[in-house]
This record gives sequence, structure tokens and C-alpha cells, in this order.
Amino acid sequence: MVRLALRRVAHMHVYLVRKASSVSKGHHQQSVGSRPAASEFAAQGAPGSVLELLGKSYPQDSYSNLSPKVLSRVGRNLHNQQHHPLWLIKERVKEHFYQQYVGRFGTPLFSVYDNLSPVVTTWQNFDSLLIPADHPSRKKGDNYYLNGTHMLRAHTSAHQWDLLRSGLDAFLVVGDVYRRDQIDSQHYPVFHQLEGVRLFSKHELFTGIKDGESLQLFEQSSRSAYKQETHTMEATKLIEFDLKQTLAKLVTHLFGDGLDIRWVDCYFPFTHPSFEMEVSFHGEWLEVLGCGVMEQRLVNSAGAQDRVGWAFGLGLERLAMILYDIPDIRLFWSEDERFLKQFRVSEINQKVKFQPLSKYPAVINDISFWLPSENYTENDFYDLVRTIGGDLVEKVDLIDKFEHPKSASTEKRQKELTRWRCLGGGGSGGSKRHTREYRKSWAYQL
Repeated sequence: MVRLALRRVAHMHVYLVRKASSVSKGHHQQSVGSRPAASEFAAQGAPGSVLELLGKSYPQDSYSNLSPKVLSRVGRNLHNQQHHPLWLIKERVKEHFYQQYVGRFGTPLFSVYDNLSPVVTTWQNFDSLLIPADHPSRKKGDNYYLNGTHMLRAHTSAHQWDLLRSGLDAFLVVGDVYRRDQIDSQHYPVFHQLEGVRLFSKHELFTGIKDGESLQLFEQSSRSAYKQETHTMEATKLIEFDLKQTLAKLVTHLFGDGLDIRWVDCYFPFTHPSFEMEVSFHGEWLEVLGCGVMEQRLVNSAGAQDRVGWAFGLGLERLAMILYDIPDIRLFWSEDERFLKQFRVSEINQKVKFQPLSKYPAVINDISFWLPSENYTENDFYDLVRTIGGDLVEKVDLIDKFEHPKSASTEKRQKELTRWRCLGGGGSGGSKRHTREYRKSWAYQL
């Protein structure tokens, strides 16, 4: 088995992998025991080729790095699939905002956008949010690029500037977002975010405040840990208070009364000051969202110079995993009826506790194969594992690295032995025969 792998991909690093899985058969898109076409493992984005995605064409270049696995997820829009757990969370948040925040004419204050294209420009994803050109979040190893100018959004914040520019001052954005990431029960290259933004005029912010007519939104001073250089302290504190009160009401609506909440200072390029909210749930402090006072430079560039505001973003998977006791993020992509029917409830606020599907234990298999010695990141390996193993692979850990001292000094290529541990199980609802076939297929493919 090892010799086969070495012959197929000589002149690369050797990796030792332990492989297995434990999710429902609904995750497994590729037939077990079949060998994928070579094109599935070919380098993405050959210059001169064109990618067709969501009805548009994108020329490929050296930045293009979309894998077949990720492309298969574009357009699924789980947050819009009725009775899906992510849809339930989205609808609960929408209902809360519709009921709690009403405009002058009885209409909802917040508008909702949940069907915006996940394809955005790099300007939308980074520059519009004041993310510097040399910021590590732009790295090709961490994002999915269609080409040098277009990408799959890494956050729903990519739509903030456009919606503000259109004249909106209170909105929610929901959508799938894409990031190259490690493999474990908490991480997946596609997940879903809900973004909230609200702007205030001077009148709106200071209404009901004693001597509010004498207070100002803006001043020219110095930036500190507590405020931006263009905001008055009074405006900053009122925005921060409204933001935290809004989010405390939201999580109380989702989790119930008596919830312990704490705020942790953090950093985002597009808000200052910035915070993360943590909630105490089942004896643990869990981070559920990030938020902050919007950077005035962003607001000004979108044409709302006379307003100030706040923004927040939360992960729908994180909330659903906590609220419904879903143990593995891959389950959200399952098409197994045993999973989906658990969330077909008559009322969106009805309590649901996920019931595990699999009765088979984890399966472990070790193999060895080579990976490139240059221009390689761990996320390249994770994409390869997901392309071959699909959602049957539960977890991948790097457990050891070894470089042969003589080989490294006498040859151009490094001979670095890296040991990975891939953990999983036999597949929920599967069979022992199914698992054995898959193990043979995994070894053969690599």
C-alpha cells in the first residue's frame, strides 16, 4: 500500500494518516469503493480556463483554488431550507428582531437579506472593511479564490458597504461563508453567518437622554482603547450600550432567561471598540458572536457621514450545535431523513434535542503518501482529505514531524516525515462491510 502511494506521487513529503469517519450516509456523496477521476485531484485554476459558477463565468489564474468539494456546496443555501436546523435559528432571530424593533409606521425596522450571492470581489471582502493589503486574513491559504479579483465571501460583512451605500441603516444579512480550515467536529470549509448593522442619527441616539440636544456625535480627538478619534465619548457609550442590550435580549430569546453573559474585549479591523460575547452554558463559557462600534471611516465611505452605528456577526452552526446538542458540524450537510426529520417542528421556538444516528464505533486506518515540499500549507492537505474522503472524515490532527538530516542537506527536496491522525467512524446507519470497502478505497485512491 505504501509503495503504491510513493510511486504515484514521488518527490513529495511523506505523510502518515489515520483515517476514519462517523457521520450519516447522507454525507457521503461519492460512491464507496470507486476511484475518483484524476481531474478531481488536479490543481485548480489552470491559467486560461474558465469557471462557470451561479450563471457567471470567471477566468482562472494563479489565485484560483476552489476544490470540487467546496464547489459542490455553493448554492445549497441550508439557511433557506425549510425546517433545517440552520433555517430554524435564522427564523428565530428574524422573528425576534421583527417583534422587538418596529419603525414609525409599524413595519419592521430591520430588513433581512438572505439570498445574496456568495461570490464577491476582493474589494468587497477586504478593502471595503478597511482590512489592510498585508493583513494575514487575505492569504490564499485561508480563502477560496475564483481568481485574483473574485472570491467566495469569507464573512457576510462583505455586503456591509453596499447595503449602507444603498441607504439602509438597519439590516440583517444571512448567508454561507467560505474559509479553508482544519478538520475537526467544529470546523468546516463552508458555514453560515448572520450579520446585523444599525446606524443612528444624532436625534435617534440622544432621544430620551437628559440634555441630549446639547450632545454631539463627532469630535476631533485622539483614538483610545475606549473610542475612535472622531466619536465623542457620549456617543460611543450610548452605541455600546444599545449594542450590548440588543444582543443580550437576542441570546436570552434563544437560550432562555437566567443566562450568564460576559463581554471580552477583542479586535476587528472594521469596528472599534470591539467585543466578543460569551455565554455560560452547561458549565462552560462559549463564545457566540463578535461585535463593536462601526469604524467611522467605513460609514463615511458608504455615504452616511452624519450617522454612527454598530455591527455584529454570529455563526449559525455554533448556535445550533449549542441549542440542539448537535455534536458534529458535518451533520448540517446530511440528507439523511433520520437527521432532517428531527427538526420538522410545528413552531420554530420548539425545543429540539438531537438524537445520534450511528451505532457503529470509530474505524482507524493508517496510510502513507507524499505532499509537495514547496508552496504548501496545511489547508491544502485538508482540502485533499475532504475531496477524497468527503464528510466521512471526522478529524485530522498533526501529531509528529521528522526531517532526515542527511537528505535535507544533500538533496534539493526535503524528506520530511509528517504524521497525521485522521479520526472518525464507520458511518451512521452504515454497515461493517460498507466500512471495510471504504477503507480499501481510501488506500487505493491515495
